[in-house]
Amino acid sequence: MKKKQKQGIIFFKPSGEAFKKMPLAQNGVSAGFPSPADDFKEIRISIDQEVVKNAEATFYARVAGESMQGAGLDDGDLLVIDRSKEAQDNNIAVCFIDGEFTVKRLKVEADCIYLMPENSKYKPIRVTEENQLIIWGVVTFVVKKV
Repeated sequence: MKKKQKQGIIFFKPSGEAFKKMPLAQNGVSAGFPSPADDFKEIRISIDQEVVKNAEATFYARVAGESMQGAGLDDGDLLVIDRSKEAQDNNIAVCFIDGEFTVKRLKVEADCIYLMPENSKYKPIRVTEENQLIIWGVVTFVVKKV
């Protein structure tokens, strides 16, 4: 992965190297009662192939902060961002506003856009004509840090 620094956020670009395939339990993993080991059949997948739909437009970035905890985005989680997707109302997006990057949920109204946090400690950002806003990319997957 290649790193690219943008205003305090570190973005990662898929390296383009051959994808590494890892074992996958074909029938899934039970979250209830354990399933017999005989049901385990191994196939191999690549996480990159699962989460990257457009390699040229895909970036990774780490979450920094707590403003999106209610959406399940915790500090240190890895975001998969697709710049080729058109942002829509209610999408979680990486936005460049007034020279700074932030990740927020989009609230699109007829005459205004709001960047909505998912933590009551933070206030929505109302985008006005005075603001410079670029919706940099749409978050498509989150890799949780445990």
